[in-house]
Amino acid sequence: MSTELRAPAPPAPEAEAAVRSRGRWIEHWEPGDAAFWRDTGRRVARRNLIWSVLCEHLGFTVWTLWSVVTVQLSDRHFTADQLFWLVALPSLVGAVLRIPYTFAPARYGGRNWTVVSTLLLLVPAALLALAVSDPATPYWFFLVCAATAGVGGGNFASSMANITHFYPDSRQGAALGLNAAGGNVGVSSVQLVIPFVIATLGLTAAGLIWIPLVLLAALGALLGMDNLRTAGAAPDRRFEAVKAGQTWLVAVLYIGTFGSFVGFSTALPLLLTVEFPHTAAVHHAFLGALIGSCARPLGGMLADRCGGAVITLVNFLCMAGSSLLAWAALRTHSYSGFLLSFLLLFLTAGIGNGSTYRLIPSLFIARALRATGPGDAGERRVQGRRMAAAALGLVSAVGALGGFLVNQALGTSIGATGDSGSALLAFTAYYLLCTALTWACWRQLRGGERTGDE
Repeated sequence: MSTELRAPAPPAPEAEAAVRSRGRWIEHWEPGDAAFWRDTGRRVARRNLIWSVLCEHLGFTVWTLWSVVTVQLSDRHFTADQLFWLVALPSLVGAVLRIPYTFAPARYGGRNWTVVSTLLLLVPAALLALAVSDPATPYWFFLVCAATAGVGGGNFASSMANITHFYPDSRQGAALGLNAAGGNVGVSSVQLVIPFVIATLGLTAAGLIWIPLVLLAALGALLGMDNLRTAGAAPDRRFEAVKAGQTWLVAVLYIGTFGSFVGFSTALPLLLTVEFPHTAAVHHAFLGALIGSCARPLGGMLADRCGGAVITLVNFLCMAGSSLLAWAALRTHSYSGFLLSFLLLFLTAGIGNGSTYRLIPSLFIARALRATGPGDAGERRVQGRRMAAAALGLVSAVGALGGFLVNQALGTSIGATGDSGSALLAFTAYYLLCTALTWACWRQLRGGERTGDE
């Protein structure tokens, strides 16, 4: 069965009860209509956002579990390069999964897919406990277990593609920023909590502890979320998103922001241990992911106010400077300087995550408004937003590849030169390239091409 919401809506509690009690499919959804949003839409959207954040948070915790576990594998006699592979592999698998995960909410419903994707987290959690429970577990099995953690990375794409349809254009930056930040902070949760869990309950508990939490989150999504019938993206729109230059332009930028965030978040515990082995560095690693996660909504809100392109451009310049500062601190063997430089890098990466994601609907709405053909401005805006939703999977997938590339660059640099200095210089060059590309985005959104959202 399905239900229908129309403006003017009945009193919010009654409207929400109708949605919650009849099939969980909403046929009619107009967040851009002020009366609809005030009377019904805001409460329904907020409820879906809350459960989306909780489920995505668990996705990130499972996705990045190996960033902490690898530090505890010193008795396995793995090389530094092998350990960085265990950290990098979930990012690679998660990046690939983000493409089908983006289209899954439109095909199966946002609520339905959130439940399924959350339950899939049980697999890597259980396999991790199995792998570390036996001292004779071979390295190849560790690789398999780490690869299954990639399902947690796929959750981000489906969550963002789903939530973007619940909010009006004017609230996209803040809503997507909060949704993403709630997931991103899962990295910090893992790096803060799991070392204490391991010290108290043993290494197997690093996987087992998430099983009851995953089951509770899946039940909450089942009871508290809704499917939007209007969120579907036609197959031809997906192919059009693949061919659009805007998709690949923002994807390259997202490697620089989100790729840096997830790459540095997963690499930092191991990186600090390798570069500064005689300090308690691993206990400070959670600060980076925490700062970057909290900064993401700020990036979205700043982009809502000042424009995604402007904030992203300034941010990439700051990221380049932060990376150079980390390189300089490494040359002088300054642990405090190295850590502070990385915290600044996490701050700028987090802001850039929010502002870069805000660029996606802006660029595609501008593209739709410039296009010739039937339809008024309102219809073209809807087309642009649906195109943006179709592009989210590609953008987030390519961005997540950055997490794999960062870890591989650090592992290769350490293996070849003895430290991460070469990788830090390469990151600096990439951020400067992204600055130039962001300038191109800004020019697209200037003078007659602005959408009203930028």
